Amino acid sequence: MARQLRKSQRQEKILAALHLNPSLRVHQLSDTLAVSAETVRRDLAELDESGKIKRTYGGAVRAQEFEPALSERLMLNVRERQAIAERTVGLLRGVEAMLIGGGSTTLHFAKALSATEQPLTVITPAYNVALELSRNPRIEVICLPGTFDGHEGLVHGPSTISALARFHLPVAVIGASGLHRAGISEAMPGAAEVYQAIITNADRVFILADSSKFNKRALTLLSDWQSNFTLVTDSEPEGELRAALEDRGASIEIAEPAN
Repeated sequence: MARQLRKSQRQEKILAALHLNPSLRVHQLSDTLAVSAETVRRDLAELDESGKIKRTYGGAVRAQEFEPALSERLMLNVRERQAIAERTVGLLRGVEAMLIGGGSTTLHFAKALSATEQPLTVITPAYNVALELSRNPRIEVICLPGTFDGHEGLVHGPSTISALARFHLPVAVIGASGLHRAGISEAMPGAAEVYQAIITNADRVFILADSSKFNKRALTLLSDWQSNFTLVTDSEPEGELRAALEDRGASIEIAEPAN
């Protein structure tokens, strides 16, 4: 028990050190903790596996635990996200009902989807998605109830989860804060609970995320990779992420941004 406690304390000191200095080398941590480099590497491997840090060559960085506000994220990787949105609309032609989550890439998707000429029912916790789709009279929008989060523009909480349990749809479209060999993850706990419920209540799940999310693991793991998942992104994933997708039978669709 004492040995386990020492390891726990040591790993807490590693996390505290990374909080002060977001990028540290193994030898720096070894000197700070007065332990061998091999001991530090083992600790880093465990912290990486738990999603608390991200290993780098010769060191580590603290894992991302939060995201900028939605208004800020909408300014990032616009060409890539627009291409992902357009590609997803093409993939979902003929679908008559779907769940759509919140986030910046899904809002780009909603803007692209709003031009549809086919009747469509959309259930969403994201009020900005609902507003965008409501411009098209062919789209029936059902807004979920819950506690409103102005930072993210969506609702969450027990009433949201309860309302979602009444629906089961052929398709769900969600974003992600991180794409990791372990699966897809979300930085905000409230949104994560909603997205987990969305995944549970859909036959097929489309994950819209650009390549800046590759090999990142945010605070809450939503799900491991599943055979009914399709990742729509702007470039081919490689290495462990690609292997995990292929091993679990998940599909990959590449959307090339326009020049």
